[in-house]
Amino acid sequence: MTRVLLDANVLYPAPIRDVFLQLAASDVFQAKWTADIHREWIEALLRNEPHRDRAALQRTRDLMDRATRDCLVTGYETLVPTLDLPDPDDRHVLAAAIAGRCDVIVTSNLRHFPNAAVEPFGIDVRHPDEFLCDCFDLAPGAFREAIRKVRGRLKKPPFTVREYLDNLSRQGLAATAAKLERFSADI
Repeated sequence: MTRVLLDANVLYPAPIRDVFLQLAASDVFQAKWTADIHREWIEALLRNEPHRDRAALQRTRDLMDRATRDCLVTGYETLVPTLDLPDPDDRHVLAAAIAGRCDVIVTSNLRHFPNAAVEPFGIDVRHPDEFLCDCFDLAPGAFREAIRKVRGRLKKPPFTVREYLDNLSRQGLAATAAKLERFSADI
């Protein structure tokens, strides 16, 4: 199974996080992250939406860790200073991917992880939309079922299929939403 390190910018927006977590729970891939990545997405969310409750976000973090098998990567810290990336603050992400024996880093910040820096470790870097499209192509039935479950949990407010797909598009998952549109009766 493909091991995938999810960067903080994938976990920050709830609609994207929900899709990735459901796909991981459905064994489409194995999701991984670190305590540092958790801190990063939680702090970014609190900075941008100060009305949010830190305890509720920490509860979300804890639920994620319990619900996702073997997700937490540890023991990567000594690798961080040995790595060279355009943004030194992202070295912990690459270090975690190396220590976690990940095949892919999924991030919206592709330019922060140039091929020359990640290829020596056998790691691919993918945008969330591109990665999800590939997952859909590899396991369309499991993917549609995962999306059906995610949409079904949305109660406040509930989303029609059209509203849900529009929301995915607004989150930067336009190609994924376009693939799903053909199967709207299934989701």
